Amino acid sequence: MEVYIVTGASKGIGNELVKQLREKGNKVIGIARTPQVDAKDFVVTDLSATEHLEGLLSKIIDDHREIATSFTLINNAGMVEPIGRIGSVDAESMRQAVALNLTAPMVLSNVFIANLVGFEGQKRIINISSGAGRKEYEGWGSYCATKAGLDHFSRVVALEQASADYPVDIVSIAPGIIDTGMQETIRSSHEEAFPLLERFVEYKEKGLLSSAEQTAEKLISFLEKEDFRKVGPIADIRHF
Repeated sequence: MEVYIVTGASKGIGNELVKQLREKGNKVIGIARTPQVDAKDFVVTDLSATEHLEGLLSKIIDDHREIATSFTLINNAGMVEPIGRIGSVDAESMRQAVALNLTAPMVLSNVFIANLVGFEGQKRIINISSGAGRKEYEGWGSYCATKAGLDHFSRVVALEQASADYPVDIVSIAPGIIDTGMQETIRSSHEEAFPLLERFVEYKEKGLLSSAEQTAEKLISFLEKEDFRKVGPIADIRHF
């Protein structure tokens, strides 16, 4: 059985990924801070509390090792806050953003690789990145920096895994602009903090946002590609 572990699974892309992957008959374990009503195989935890993640993921892997033909970790959880020019944002919000957007996927990836070093089935890490990690945006200092860090971390892991006996495939993929709670947060900000506010309001008004459902479908289709390994560590879903 294919085993998927999805962070940020309570809403948006993460919730759709869990739903659609389960519909295909896969074993899916969702991880998020917000509990789900009548949720099966769901772990409630604050991913920004990174000191707990090693034991949490190790247990999930151990609990499913006997049934798994493959393991896939999807690091989807993230936050766009704090929004504002550097020099005006709250330091604690910056710390939380770094913990959730970058430290958590790094720790989880480390545990994933360590615990499955001898596992001969397919192993994949999918990091949900952003175009903001590849282009600078005023007011998104923390978000841009953490997503850029996630991209470069993925490049390093890919380089290291190239010489492993049973390598882990890793891709940091930008999912495009999606109509989720994160977009609502962006639209509720102020132009002084985020000069491109009007552009993102227009995305919504003109129907230019992809739905979480559509994006999850594209991501799953990407995962099912026979030449997945040839893609490389950095990708954009809009190119597939």
